[in-house]
Amino acid sequence: MLDKYLIQHSAPTLAGLKTANLFWYTREKEEVLEETLTPWREIFREKGLGLRVMKINGNRALLYVFRTEKLKRELEREKTRTILESQGYDYDTFDEAIEILKSRMEENGSFPHEVGLFLGYPEEDVWGFMINRGKNCKCCGCWKVYCDECSARKTFCKFKKCEEVYQRLFLSGKSVRQLIVAA
Repeated sequence: MLDKYLIQHSAPTLAGLKTANLFWYTREKEEVLEETLTPWREIFREKGLGLRVMKINGNRALLYVFRTEKLKRELEREKTRTILESQGYDYDTFDEAIEILKSRMEENGSFPHEVGLFLGYPEEDVWGFMINRGKNCKCCGCWKVYCDECSARKTFCKFKKCEEVYQRLFLSGKSVRQLIVAA
């Protein structure tokens, strides 16, 4: 069943177009969740992706699917580090940064604004969202856009097309493993 969720909520990441996706996965029991995730973690590791449980809320698990090397590079960019440092992040590795994000999600009960940096959103748009408190955006799609609207709209269309293609391929019998573009 996780394969359906991966196709519905992570196609652009699986295809290598996006850094990461975050989505709620409905589970039955905690021990069943780990049994479900263990083989997927191995498949993802082989393809250069990662899979983390960021939060548990009742029978739902918040899953984070990411392209490992892409995320590492993005979290090392100067602008990204500056924004994250302004939010109290002190990290040396991408694993440490993810753990800080995870703890902030657990503490606040909501999504901290900087989560966009972990999903591959443009730094300018994440910063714009933070300083505007989510208001005054130029347009809204996969994220709220504060800077390059034209580029963002093209990216939104590319992600939408990817989701449609992956859904069609999955329904025609392709497995998620077959659809993951290796890093």
